[in-house]
Amino acid sequence: MLNELKNIEKIKINEFQNDLISWFKNEQRDLPWRKDKDPYKVWVSEIMLQQTRVDTVIPYFNRFIEWFPTIDDLAKAEEDKILKAWEGLGYYSRVRNLQSAVREVKEKYNGVVPNSPEEIAGLKGVGPYTAGAVLSIAYGIPEPAVDGNVMRVISRILSIWSDIAKPASRKIFEQAVRHLISHEDPSSFNQALMELGALVCTPTSPSCLLCPVREHCQAFEEGVQEELPVKTKKNKTRHVELAAALLFDENGKIVIHKRPSNGLLANLWEFPNVEIIHSLEHERGKVVEQFHQLLDLEVQLEKAIGQIEHVFSHLIWNIRVYTGEITSVIQESEEWKLVTFEEMQEYAFPVPHQKMFKLFLEQKK
Repeated sequence: MLNELKNIEKIKINEFQNDLISWFKNEQRDLPWRKDKDPYKVWVSEIMLQQTRVDTVIPYFNRFIEWFPTIDDLAKAEEDKILKAWEGLGYYSRVRNLQSAVREVKEKYNGVVPNSPEEIAGLKGVGPYTAGAVLSIAYGIPEPAVDGNVMRVISRILSIWSDIAKPASRKIFEQAVRHLISHEDPSSFNQALMELGALVCTPTSPSCLLCPVREHCQAFEEGVQEELPVKTKKNKTRHVELAAALLFDENGKIVIHKRPSNGLLANLWEFPNVEIIHSLEHERGKVVEQFHQLLDLEVQLEKAIGQIEHVFSHLIWNIRVYTGEITSVIQESEEWKLVTFEEMQEYAFPVPHQKMFKLFLEQKK
């Protein structure tokens, strides 16, 4: 680790901190979670921002805080409601873990987010990055908050060539931030690193001429900023073929199904669908057979209305979408419902199924 951090000696740390924090105070974006340093709001925003763009998160954050303004409100909320608030953000285990952790905070810490690294890191779904972000931003504790953005910035500042895709590399970057972080204003320092990575020190074509800490940057001095960070590629994603159907009963109600309570998109609602293993099974008659065998549904499919592709981090769904009728009696249960279009608004659907419904509505026009 000492070898990777050898360039720290070349940094005038006080000047680096001052240049970075001054830039942040002048240029920071007006984001709703920056209005105050409420640890609960900082925590919610950091969980939402994992793997999600800032502009996408803003309306979700505002609605979430409106629905669940305090830890107590989130702790006692029904799971269906929190999933509805999260609908479309993806990675739904994040919000389930957040609610579990919030309940623990309520019971164990009297509703106050703990301010010690050991206690906050013990909460469900709170990894080193989230813990560091809450501790530094809300409580002013000089803890590193190292995510992909920060690793990219620090790899260039210190010319670190460790592969950021490897979990072991995180320790190197956390150690680097511990050396560099401002103890007077760790909140602004960590947010400034994140902001710099988002706005200036971007993954490709970094705006070095606009960078407030360019004169401290070893990669810029060596002309290797485009080559850093080192990041090996992930394994290839898996492709899955599906057939899904918007099925109506004689009263015009639509069939929806609740996904299992664990695994991908757990407990969210969907339109009935089956996996297609061989291309021949995409024939309409074969799809009808699959619905009968796998879902115990008797259906009559009218037509295919289109194709939806949805990309997850580890797989891609290619979905052929049909419309049709349910020809058997649906026994409504916890898992199966017949609902009107208006009633559908109460249920949380993942993005691919929202796309299917949108496709259906466009076809009706």
